[in-house]
Amino acid sequence: MPKRHQTPDVLTKLHVQHAQDRANDHTETGSFPVVRKRRAKRGSLNANATRMRLVTSVLIAVMCALLAFTYMIQINNTKSTYETMSEDELVRLIVETNTQVQNLEQRKSELTSQLNSLKATADKQAAAQKIAKQNEEANGILSGRLAAKGEGVVIRIGQGNKADIDASTMFTLLEELRNAGAEVIAINSVRVITSTYISDTDDGLVCDGTTLDTPYIVKAIGDPQALANAVNIAGGVGSRLKVKFGATVTVTTKDEVRIDEVRDAQQYNYAK
Repeated sequence: MPKRHQTPDVLTKLHVQHAQDRANDHTETGSFPVVRKRRAKRGSLNANATRMRLVTSVLIAVMCALLAFTYMIQINNTKSTYETMSEDELVRLIVETNTQVQNLEQRKSELTSQLNSLKATADKQAAAQKIAKQNEEANGILSGRLAAKGEGVVIRIGQGNKADIDASTMFTLLEELRNAGAEVIAINSVRVITSTYISDTDDGLVCDGTTLDTPYIVKAIGDPQALANAVNIAGGVGSRLKVKFGATVTVTTKDEVRIDEVRDAQQYNYAK
């Protein structure tokens, strides 16, 4: 009897266990909801991105449409401004435009005239400065303040073996050179100017306070041929130096004669 009661209990337990296992097979475990939630999340992200792209595209299209609309309105307004004006208003606008053009042309003429005046004034100032510079250079050369160079002659006069050369004859030589067109003259180390003098002393010839030693070297800038003829002409000062004083006179023409002897600027007490 005890064995009969144990068998149904075991079978019942097995049957119950089998039923529970089948029930568990149809029951959702915790892993399935998790997987379903993850899949649902990914689908949501993709949908959100798509919606954002769509919204952005729509906004861009709307902005482009608005810009095009605004541009067309401006063009239509510009055209309609003149289209809606009356004939009198158009005539007045044309007259005002012509008046503005005439005013601008007049202003242009005034400015051109001022520019030409300024150019003329500048040219006059430049010309005046050029003339002033030339006069300054000429005055500097004539007054002996500036050195000079140019074609001319160099005259060498040796000591006379008959008599000492006097101041009068030497001064005559300088005058003959000036008359022949000499522009700049120097004798030994003395620059000859308009106030130059030569005097006789016991020590010999003195020129502007400087004693002249022999041989006398006279340099003159000017036409070489004319200056040479002024010295060598028959009966002239060259002949007198040779015949009267027994001096040797040599005249050499040169393409460039440099006269570096200069004087200080003369100071005037009364002339201003």
